[in-house]
Amino acid sequence: MTERTGHDEERTFAALAPVRGAGFARTWWGRAWLRALEDAALDGEQVKAGRRLARAGAVGAVSVRPGRVTAVVQDRDGTGHRADVLLQELSGEHWDRFLDMAVERAGHVAALLDREMPPHLVEDAATTGVELLPGLGDLEAACDCGAWDHCGHTAALCYQVARLLDQDPFVLLLMRGRAERALLDEIHLRGTATAADGEEVSSGLGSSLADDHGDDVDAAEAFAAGDILPPLPEPPRPSVEPGLPPSLDTEIGPAPELDPAALEFLAAQTAREAHRLLAEALRPGHERLPLDDELTFDQDVVRLAAGGPGPGIEARLGDGSGRGREGLALAVRAWRYGGAAGLAVLDEEWHVPAEPLARARAALETAWDEGERPSLRSAHNRWTVVGGSAQLRLGRDGRWWPYRKERGRWAPAGPAAHDPATALASVVGEPPG
Repeated sequence: MTERTGHDEERTFAALAPVRGAGFARTWWGRAWLRALEDAALDGEQVKAGRRLARAGAVGAVSVRPGRVTAVVQDRDGTGHRADVLLQELSGEHWDRFLDMAVERAGHVAALLDREMPPHLVEDAATTGVELLPGLGDLEAACDCGAWDHCGHTAALCYQVARLLDQDPFVLLLMRGRAERALLDEIHLRGTATAADGEEVSSGLGSSLADDHGDDVDAAEAFAAGDILPPLPEPPRPSVEPGLPPSLDTEIGPAPELDPAALEFLAAQTAREAHRLLAEALRPGHERLPLDDELTFDQDVVRLAAGGPGPGIEARLGDGSGRGREGLALAVRAWRYGGAAGLAVLDEEWHVPAEPLARARAALETAWDEGERPSLRSAHNRWTVVGGSAQLRLGRDGRWWPYRKERGRWAPAGPAAHDPATALASVVGEPPG
């Protein structure tokens, strides 16, 4: 990164080389800058056009000063346009809060000097009411091409700034209103004053403690005071929805063996499953529940298919599972009704041992009044209505699952019930009163 420095309130960076086969932002704060552009732009095609211009090296030298970045961006025909991206400066009060926080946490300053912006620096600043990174709608655009929203020229400038931010987060602080040298000098002055005040307080406090208690603290007394601690905070509430994985939409084509749509689908399903597991883990009493068995390959294929993939991915899952399209559709229905247990009832036909069989027959006989029980024909764990298109299946956990014959195949027809009459009523009508 070549830099020409004028006065302390402006930095000018020479044009960067074209980008070949890489993203524009490697750091999390660089990606946050781009999200502020991509999430707010009204015309996604203009954003893509800007990305192509930046990738081709069409952005000239970038001037950075408080509240604004400027560059000349060349169209593909060589026409140059002055593009500006504006970001609101922090107020004096906000800078005071940020500087006080930075003095208290010397590690933040050390990270900045290493050209890093750790997440806790941004979080600590936010707790004081200072938002360092731009949010939705914070990046305003101005271009002499006449566009009123982000055009390809201002979008290209934003992508180039993301590369600068990767290398030096002080670029962002300058846009927010403070140059690096002035910022560090102010932190040093405040730190020196704080240290002097602290020495006076410490000296007086130390004398007071020495007068009252001597130089030593009794170990038993210190240990006894160890349980005088505040209660732990409440567990965090899970987010309402799982997060969205990043888009793989780029100008660079994927490798021959890579299917971007399948990869995006897997990432989305992983986020959804992680969100579900977190929500369950935060429920009261979760620690007393038994652990779920790890899913088998076949179960996991059906779980993925239940996530609503596109036709192409669904066909691949059907072929990979050996179920085919129609078989996978039945498995997905069973999974949605009862997860792994519902899928097992679809696939397994098992011999019911004598004792569970006797309990099952007793449940069937007592579920209806005399003369009202439908005629059922049993085979292993399955009871089929004679002359009808309804069936009951007994799960290994003692629950009853309703099935209905559709196009010559038995299909799951609803969730399980502990009462066989309730399960059968969901496919043949209301149970007798």
